[in-house]
Amino acid sequence: MPELPDIVVYMECLERRILGQRLEQVRLLNPFLLRSVEPALTASHGKQVLALHRLGKRLVIALEDELFLVIHLMIAGRLHWQAGGARRPRRGGLAAFDFSSGVLILTEAGSKRRASLNLVRGGEALAEHDPKGVEIFDIDLVAFAAVLTNANHTLKRALTDPRLFSGIGNAYSDEILHRARLSPIAWTSKLENPEISRLFRATLDVLTEWTERLRAEAGEDFPEKVTAFRKEMAVHGHYQKPCPDCGAPVQRIVYASNETNYCANCQTEGRLLADRSLSRLLKNDWPRTIEELEQRHGRPPPKD
Repeated sequence: MPELPDIVVYMECLERRILGQRLEQVRLLNPFLLRSVEPALTASHGKQVLALHRLGKRLVIALEDELFLVIHLMIAGRLHWQAGGARRPRRGGLAAFDFSSGVLILTEAGSKRRASLNLVRGGEALAEHDPKGVEIFDIDLVAFAAVLTNANHTLKRALTDPRLFSGIGNAYSDEILHRARLSPIAWTSKLENPEISRLFRATLDVLTEWTERLRAEAGEDFPEKVTAFRKEMAVHGHYQKPCPDCGAPVQRIVYASNETNYCANCQTEGRLLADRSLSRLLKNDWPRTIEELEQRHGRPPPKD
């Protein structure tokens, strides 16, 4: 899912292309994308783009007459830019936004249609799409600590809860927790002040560094390689690959469609976190430490 760094770079690249331009029309290529009824989508046609905003993980295009297009890419939605007229995408095309300067195309990979488009009028209607998580760059350490510890959650859940923190998802939460040397299942209520301070600094640093990296990667072009799995990441998506800091194999916890990656050496004092499915299946055979895991992998096969 595109997260804060990706949405910021999308927004900046779009500002250079559509700010001040008129939205000539929206071609809805898949009716399931549109989740609003009033005002009608045609009300946006011919309106000038006044601003672009990020609302959590949503991209907002502000138009004349207090109209707002709210685009939520969810997991597999992506944006593409084509100068001049553009044909309907062969696969995964959901909508085409025709501007005088070019065409913004929204696609979604896979068969599930989770991305959404809403057209709303007025600030109050727009606020209904705001999860109301705090913007990490707008708060200080004291405010961060207050939000983090207001309720007792695991760190992974707290960082990715859009009602707590804006724009952080599965990928960058893994990177933040690795940078902070904290376990993804540590409870917020049990954190010491130095750990909270370390987490705050890691959150700022990781999001800043990746925004700058993606900005430099895109340059003047439109970003076309938006993905949650990047080889430069430390742990996210790097299961069984060596941790860049200590060399131990990156571990994972799989739950439903989500995967949490972490380094046991750097984050959990060498303890392997229980995977809900495998640990339940293996029970007492589930290795508790990296040493046990390595011994099992290095053990010669049994003789017949």
